[in-house]
Amino acid sequence: MFDAASSLALARRRLARAIRALRNRVRGTSRQTRADVAPDFWSNLRDELAAGGRWLDRVVVLVYASLTGLSVVGFTLLTERANAAFEAMRQAGAWGAWLPVLWTPGLTVLLLWWTRRFAPGAHGSGIPQVMRALDEAIEPAQRSWLVSTRLSLQKIALVTGGMLAGLSIGREGPTVQVGAGIMAGARRWLSRRSTIDVNDLMVAGAAAGIAAAFNTPLGGIVFAFEQLSRRHHLSNSSLVISSIVLAGLVSVAVFGNVTYFGQLRVQTLSWDLLGPGLVVALVAGLAGGLFSRLVVASARGLPDRVSRWRAAHPLRFAAACAAGVAMIGVVTDGATAGAGYAPTRAMLEGTQELPGVFTVLKFCATWLSAWTGVPAGLFAPSLTIGAGIGHDVALFTGVAPEAAIPLIALGMVGFLAATTQGPVTAFIIVMEMVSGHSMVLSLMACALLASAVSRLLTAPMYLELGALISLPAPSGAPSPAPR
Repeated sequence: MFDAASSLALARRRLARAIRALRNRVRGTSRQTRADVAPDFWSNLRDELAAGGRWLDRVVVLVYASLTGLSVVGFTLLTERANAAFEAMRQAGAWGAWLPVLWTPGLTVLLLWWTRRFAPGAHGSGIPQVMRALDEAIEPAQRSWLVSTRLSLQKIALVTGGMLAGLSIGREGPTVQVGAGIMAGARRWLSRRSTIDVNDLMVAGAAAGIAAAFNTPLGGIVFAFEQLSRRHHLSNSSLVISSIVLAGLVSVAVFGNVTYFGQLRVQTLSWDLLGPGLVVALVAGLAGGLFSRLVVASARGLPDRVSRWRAAHPLRFAAACAAGVAMIGVVTDGATAGAGYAPTRAMLEGTQELPGVFTVLKFCATWLSAWTGVPAGLFAPSLTIGAGIGHDVALFTGVAPEAAIPLIALGMVGFLAATTQGPVTAFIIVMEMVSGHSMVLSLMACALLASAVSRLLTAPMYLELGALISLPAPSGAPSPAPR
């Protein structure tokens, strides 16, 4: 036994000496390597200029980034025209306000039929589709079913149609899928030796789309790292930044360098608003978690009569949901239609007093619009619901309208953070949209608290929705219709 113990101790000492020797050798080699390959500016410059293929790849990527910016600009103009046309219809004659009761269900059924028949990958908001496309396990054919240039064009047309129908949807979320689809098309033009991965291109396009849609460059960068990196480890951050810069420049060249809600100066949160601000964060977290849970449950389907009817008659179910959205629009005089830009801007400027029931009705209209199954963004409507929460808390606690703007901004960031469970993205986007740099700490705290409350109620909404997407078989067999 003694000899065995001695042999074991001797073996351990020899192994330790061998490890130390190997470690010293590696250290010496690394020092020598670093000394031998010290950066040589002129040599590196010659190598860069001689690498024509790499420069051609970069040009292709930059061209597609510019095309992403142009697509967002065109998308924005189309949806604005659609909103204006819907509002003009409502104002046409004495019965114009009631026309959406027939118009909204009819157009919604047509949009859903087209989506299920020709563009099943375009259903939903677009963010879950991109997250699913970033999965390394799916094949290229399955990825193109979710993200492609052709699908991006169909997504633009279908979301514009939803705006024209008067549904409570936004375009900002769908721009993620639009941008990812356009940038993914650049891969076919890159050289075979290119190190640019198609997933990196999709992340860059998605980030550029969200940044150009809200005119929030930092928000696009953080969105890529906080949301999309959950499914893909980004290996080329410079690609994302350059794409955001170019897409943003195209957007600024058309619309000007203005924030999403104009140049609004939100004041700091005073101590008098600390209590109401805490209430806003808690209510926004609960409401956002409930909203996410409803959206996921609606997409998954429940073992009840309503879900069975939806599965058996999806077009009729969509018509019923759209009729509910139309009736809510009649009650609110059209305030719940579209993304909700006008009422949110009015609340932030303090130029319009909305009834306390507006927030609940906008919540229901957005949920019903998503339940129809047509392509529908949830980003912008979430901001409107959050603004309504802040407005209602200020109203119920007796805060003066001119002092309620910070609470409205907190409601926006709180509900968006609770819905997406991306607190950093939420507070940066809202901060850039309302020029709320003086509220950085309060916006950050509200986003973190609301997101934490939401996590107690539900899992991340976009990941849950992405897991529910039914992909076509790898052999190219047709996929089952989306639920």
